[in-house]
Amino acid sequence: MAALDAEALRAALVAPAGAYAALDVVDTTGSTNADLLATADAADRTVLIAESQTAGRGRRSREWVSPPDSGLYLSVLLRPDGVPPARFGSLALVAGIALVRAARHAGVTASLKWPNDLLAGMSMRKCAGVLAEVDGGQHTAVVLGIGLNVGPLGADVPPGPGGLPATSLAEEGGSADRAEVAIALLRAFDEAERSWRGAQGDLAASGLLAEYRSHCSTLGQRVRVEMPEGHDLQGTAIDIDSDGRLVVDAAGTAKTVSAGDVVHLRGA
Repeated sequence: MAALDAEALRAALVAPAGAYAALDVVDTTGSTNADLLATADAADRTVLIAESQTAGRGRRSREWVSPPDSGLYLSVLLRPDGVPPARFGSLALVAGIALVRAARHAGVTASLKWPNDLLAGMSMRKCAGVLAEVDGGQHTAVVLGIGLNVGPLGADVPPGPGGLPATSLAEEGGSADRAEVAIALLRAFDEAERSWRGAQGDLAASGLLAEYRSHCSTLGQRVRVEMPEGHDLQGTAIDIDSDGRLVVDAAGTAKTVSAGDVVHLRGA
């Protein structure tokens, strides 16, 4: 698969014609999120893309496998002035919406498993994940990392949490053109993030909450939520609240979950 052309991506995405302040493509790095978090003077809307990562990670410090040339491994640094830091976490849901829009552009129908796993095609296998991280205690910037499988995957890509198998846009009949997908994804994220920022991070006021709910395959499902504290919560996913939290009906009591791994209990 052809390497990404940084100059062509800049021409499409970087100001003045585009929406981003800066964009760079590197052959390999440990983690694009870690690189941007370590760059104290990076401008708002700085993008870093890696052809491969050696230490990519997902939520709860899990490894994200990043095979060379087959996917998009990118991070965006944002400085959302006017948005309360308590709402920074909902950016991960904004990225989920952008992933659904980009998948549609690539010819693939997709849905979201709360909070931000992209499930692609009829197989409902995992095609992408998102990790949002706030700069160390300063709360002036947030880095949003996205890993999206574009080309066919190798046999050594393991399943995700809950045993969810991996897939890619190409394997679901979509485009394998990484440059085209990168431009579509970053334009979709720009549009959604501007709505989010304009509403001071309020998902409902921005209109993004309704869109997220419409794409969320977790709603209505019997689920098991593996909580960060080490215990599980089981019940029916009944809503996503205005802060992007999952609401689970557990034996008649509504429980609100801000973080955790969701397993859809098929056939339950």
